[in-house]
Amino acid sequence: MLASIDSHAFAARASRKLLREPQGLIGPQSNPKGDHELAFDGTPWTPPSLPTPAAVLVPVVLHDAEATVLLTQRASNMRAHSGQIAFPGGRIDEQDETPLVTALREAEEEIGLERLHVSPIGYLDAYLSSSGYLVTPVVAVVEPRFTLSLNPSEVADAFEVPLAFLMDPANHRKGSRVWQGAARTFFEMPYGDRHIWGITAGILRVLYERLYVDPVGATG
Repeated sequence: MLASIDSHAFAARASRKLLREPQGLIGPQSNPKGDHELAFDGTPWTPPSLPTPAAVLVPVVLHDAEATVLLTQRASNMRAHSGQIAFPGGRIDEQDETPLVTALREAEEEIGLERLHVSPIGYLDAYLSSSGYLVTPVVAVVEPRFTLSLNPSEVADAFEVPLAFLMDPANHRKGSRVWQGAARTFFEMPYGDRHIWGITAGILRVLYERLYVDPVGATG
């Protein structure tokens, strides 16, 4: 079990191991990360139609004591994924030149996280959701001096979770439930009374695999 993750050590590791550029839209030969990997045992899979591009910000806060991840709880009146734990982010608009622009814009709009406190480091593998979105996760470090202003129509709460907890595979459980008439398997990472699961937990699992698992499967 990881006791804590030093902020400077995380930043150095992430700058070495993250993707420098975002992945493009998937094609017929693509095998993206995503919900389908658990449901179909990791075999190649192509969605029936072109997914909707989206981007999220994975904000790692560099506290002196340890690094944490800033997460949100979606408002209960949202039409999709209401009440769920999420990263700031959303659909890539036509005027957004890059996924980075989308992620930073959404973080400002949803929780008032000003860009001057955010330093992007790199990208994770694109994540294909079962709801039809191809999500580009933008990993960034955040100075802890920020203040937030939540948009109540979108976000009910914002909170931080120790990065060490989220990067500990002992806390990565597999859950399942019936969704649209079929059984769906997903990662979940319960933290106190917070139920982190689905796309958010899946992206955190991808972060763990890229940063803390070597090619032969040993952590390091």
